[in-house]
Amino acid sequence: MNLNCKTMKPTVYVFLFNGYIDWEVGYVMPGLIHSGKAKVQSFSLDGKKVKSAGGLRVKPDLAIDEVKVDENALLILPGGVPWEENKITGMDQLVKEFLEKGMAVGAICAATVFLAQLGVLDDMTHTSNGLKYLKQHAPDYEGESLYVDVPALQSGKLVTASGTSSVEFAREIFSLTHAYTEEELEEWYMLFRM
Repeated sequence: MNLNCKTMKPTVYVFLFNGYIDWEVGYVMPGLIHSGKAKVQSFSLDGKKVKSAGGLRVKPDLAIDEVKVDENALLILPGGVPWEENKITGMDQLVKEFLEKGMAVGAICAATVFLAQLGVLDDMTHTSNGLKYLKQHAPDYEGESLYVDVPALQSGKLVTASGTSSVEFAREIFSLTHAYTEEELEEWYMLFRM
């Protein structure tokens, strides 16, 4: 993996859109900011305000064309019904660029459907809201043999998680970015998992 987080502070880009599931990034964003070891930047397609599934109105930091794909960038995709309904357009190129350049991508819940639709999950170990769920929402998905039924999973440059596993998702992102020591990470996980 190209993430040089031990020597450089990574930039973690979090994609926000109308209908994004706010709690799925509710642990990872403040955890990364609190660690002081990552720069967190939210963005939407046009940089304009969005409304989360929970009704939060949020003004992202950036528009998609301001996202810099470099050796220390990580992309986080929260879930939301718009992924399932193919209502989000304009993200394909950015996600492909992250993956082609060997950068890290984290996807939780319905965002895994988007990755399945792109064919990303056909050759990488992954998880989601269930195998049946992926097959239902991504008919061309061919990664069944690489599906693992766990809450969250880190597979090289890719982190995937089910929608009920935002704590585990955050833990995998923290591990990937070296935001906390192993001991701190275990303490954090036990605090929020209980």
